[in-house]
Amino acid sequence: MAIQPRRTLVMWALESARVPLLRLQDRYPEEERPRICLERCDEWAQGAVKMPEAKRAILDAHAASKEIADPAYAALCQAVGHAGATVHVGTHALGLPIYELTALVYEYGRMDFTSHARKRIKEYHHRLDYWIEHTDTCDREWAEFLR
Repeated sequence: MAIQPRRTLVMWALESARVPLLRLQDRYPEEERPRICLERCDEWAQGAVKMPEAKRAILDAHAASKEIADPAYAALCQAVGHAGATVHVGTHALGLPIYELTALVYEYGRMDFTSHARKRIKEYHHRLDYWIEHTDTCDREWAEFLR
C-alpha cells in the first residue's frame, strides 16, 4: 500500500468500505453518517464537492463511533471514516483494515477471529490488486487535486 498512488488507494478504500458500511446499516439502519461519509468523499474525489463538506462528513462518521455502545460497530464507523479520509491523505487507507479487523476481534473474540480476519485480508489484497491494474482505466471523473 505504501507505494501505491493515492487514486489507487482511494478506489480501494471507497470500495472496501462498503463491507463495514453494510454491516453497520444492517445493525443500525437509522445511522446515516457513515454512508454519507462515503458518498461525500466519493463526490470529493470526483470534484463534485469541496473538502470542507467531505471533512465534516468524515468527522461525523467518527462521531458516530463514539455514540455506538458496541465496540465492534464503533470500530466499523472508524473504518468507514478512515476510508473516506483516504481521499485527503493516502495513509488513511490503513485505518480501514486496522479498524475493520479490530471489529472482527471484538465480534469473534481473541481466540476465534483469525479465520475471519484472514479471509478479509485476502479480500483486501484481491481488491487492491484489481485497483492497481484498473484505476487509470476506470471511467471516472477525478478532482483536480487527484489528477
